[in-house]
Amino acid sequence: MHSPFRAPIPVETLLLAYRSGIFPMADTREDQDIFWVEPRDRAIIPLDGLHVSKSLRKVVRSDRYEVTLDKAFEDVIRACSQPRPGHPESWISERIVASYVDLHRAGHAHSIECWLDGELVGGLYGVAFDRVFCGESMFARADNASKVALCWLVAMLREAGYALLDCQFMTDHLASMGAVEMPQKDYLALVAKARGEPGSWLDAAWRRFASQRGGPHSSPGKAISQSLTQTS
Repeated sequence: MHSPFRAPIPVETLLLAYRSGIFPMADTREDQDIFWVEPRDRAIIPLDGLHVSKSLRKVVRSDRYEVTLDKAFEDVIRACSQPRPGHPESWISERIVASYVDLHRAGHAHSIECWLDGELVGGLYGVAFDRVFCGESMFARADNASKVALCWLVAMLREAGYALLDCQFMTDHLASMGAVEMPQKDYLALVAKARGEPGSWLDAAWRRFASQRGGPHSSPGKAISQSLTQTS
């Protein structure tokens, strides 16, 4: 009997797709089939143009959440796939989860986690190649947790020498954070310009900010806020 299970998408196939401006989605959480998406218009957040409100900046500086990198990748992607108000289904199927866990193990998918009292309360994940980071999804179980993760991501990408943060589709939420929309061909031109390795890896950038914890004059959140203030 034919099994409905489909093997994870190969790492090389996923990376080729992202370099070509396309990415996989599923119709439902249980769907074993995937389809490839190439948006007509693409949303990006300029790395020098993240909009951080005064209230959000205060949350970032307060270090209310402990922020980590790649500590709980699978937990983050599964949290992103859970039902939300008005969105009972998810495009993140079990096959997609397995595919991106493989991509994470290969060093090309990363998660940023926000913790409160030892509990995972927010985060995001995405795909990294060349000097490009493609944000996939985010979730929050506490106020501003996903926004704090985004602030850390942008600061880390800037610190590491990345050139492009892709957000796939424009939403009101992303627009409020500074996202801009452009035709797919213009996005692909930016991807081409971002070829080559970044100046450092994301884990090195994360350590630079996280090492401020316990310092007499700074903290991780203050270091992130200061980094974003330089051009925001």
